[in-house]
Amino acid sequence: MSEDGPIPPAYPVVELAGAGYRERTLQNVLDSDGTAIIHQGELEGGTRLTRTYCVDHARPYLLIDMSAVTRNQAIEAVIEFVATEGIRVLNVAGPRTSKWPEAFSTTRRLLSAALRQLA
Repeated sequence: MSEDGPIPPAYPVVELAGAGYRERTLQNVLDSDGTAIIHQGELEGGTRLTRTYCVDHARPYLLIDMSAVTRNQAIEAVIEFVATEGIRVLNVAGPRTSKWPEAFSTTRRLLSAALRQLA
């Protein structure tokens, strides 16, 4: 489930039975090799909780404040994080669309560019 309803079947995700957003957030952190948190401005809500879980469980994470870096700097940061930390499974987190309407499109373009360069 996402803020705007069920997640489309095109995404290969499995629901965490009987769990809410907090449990899902923790499981995403634990099931990945590292987390990229793409945000704009101060961390809040679930985005801040994601960072807390990364710290509490000693999991690598990368904070990218898109209001403070250029797109190219963000791409380079993702590439360096993935290479340095040996990331094979990357958890990506950030604010919901109601908090940052451009979150999905910004993150998609950023990760697409980084993945093309990593390939």
